[in-house]
Amino acid sequence: MTSPDVTASFDSMWSDLEPVGRVSSGGYRRFAWTLEDHALREWFAAECARRGLDLVEDRMGNQWAWWWEGPGSVDDAVAAGNPGVAIGSHLDSVPDGGAYDGPLGVVSALATVDGLRTAGVRPDRPLAVVNFVDEEGARFGVACAGSRVITGAMTAERALGLTDADGVSMSEALVSAGRDPQALGRDEETLGRVGAFVELHVEQGRGLVDLGVPVAVASDIWPHGRWRFDFPGEANHAGTTRLEDRRDAMLGYADLVLGARRTAQLRGCVATVGKVAVTPGGVNAIPSHVTGWLDSRGPDEGEVRATVEELRARAADFGATVTEESWTGTTRFDQPLSDRLRGVLGRDDALSVPVLGTGAGHDAGILAAAGVPSAMLFVRNPTGVSHSPEEHAERDDCHAGVVALTTCVTDLVTS
Repeated sequence: MTSPDVTASFDSMWSDLEPVGRVSSGGYRRFAWTLEDHALREWFAAECARRGLDLVEDRMGNQWAWWWEGPGSVDDAVAAGNPGVAIGSHLDSVPDGGAYDGPLGVVSALATVDGLRTAGVRPDRPLAVVNFVDEEGARFGVACAGSRVITGAMTAERALGLTDADGVSMSEALVSAGRDPQALGRDEETLGRVGAFVELHVEQGRGLVDLGVPVAVASDIWPHGRWRFDFPGEANHAGTTRLEDRRDAMLGYADLVLGARRTAQLRGCVATVGKVAVTPGGVNAIPSHVTGWLDSRGPDEGEVRATVEELRARAADFGATVTEESWTGTTRFDQPLSDRLRGVLGRDDALSVPVLGTGAGHDAGILAAAGVPSAMLFVRNPTGVSHSPEEHAERDDCHAGVVALTTCVTDLVTS
């Protein structure tokens, strides 16, 4: 078990984070390159400074805090064939999101550093705690932007051109935040420092609830993507325009919403239309344009693609254009690394460690797809709800997550 000092450290950090970006619903709005995001980054920097970690940023602004007491620098260790181990997650949220998605992994990583030091562990490999920026994609529409850019999965040009709901581009947002947009790009130097990445995350489903255990090791991430459907129409008066004379853009959108549910169900997938923009947006005006965003995922890549193609064909009957905004195929976590973590955790008779797949995307998945050996740990969520204020993890399970992560990292950095 962790010491009382480490438990208190986790609880103290969690209390400090709780107010940042919290809204009246009880959820959070922590969007990339906003004042709330700045406060979170400052909090992270302060916690790293308190521990004497060496904080650096990569070419996307992801924050990496390194602990290395060996000979030379971290880069010297890498050059000598001793790349580091990284742990962490993200601090941003979806609109009205829960408190645990992302921050649990960051706080647990910092608490793990405390646990190692309490136990007198001096790492034989460099260790980093990372805070990835814009994992949720809540502001600019593409999830895991921070890891996508540094791995080259998304170009800097595309990232900078993304816009938020107010028409502000990522490039403009970066300038407003006092940053240089020209710095963005693939970052081989940062990736080269990482020999293994382990991300702890709250489970976003009921797997661990049903199994009755607090922690699991991840096996894979389902294929998933986002598509924008643009339906054309003609604005007109809602009271004076006959039904047969209307070109109502909302009808195509309504067909998309209903069709997504039916098609996904038949193909063993999930599909969600969770965001819509209506022009002109008046109660008494027929819509001239409706944009809906589709999210689709499933265990089988072919079935997910077939679901989207069927919906694309239906939308064409309404004159829609469809744009793929992101796509990530099936991502399998590094098997030797995952097996090693499960073996280490299995030494503790108090832990039964199942293996679970997930339909949720993560930075660990982006790094894994880029060739960085990556693994994930999940912590039980008793509500089974995520991306909602109802998302939760019991404090004892949070502490169990720190125990598990500390156990895994101890093995990775001392052998």
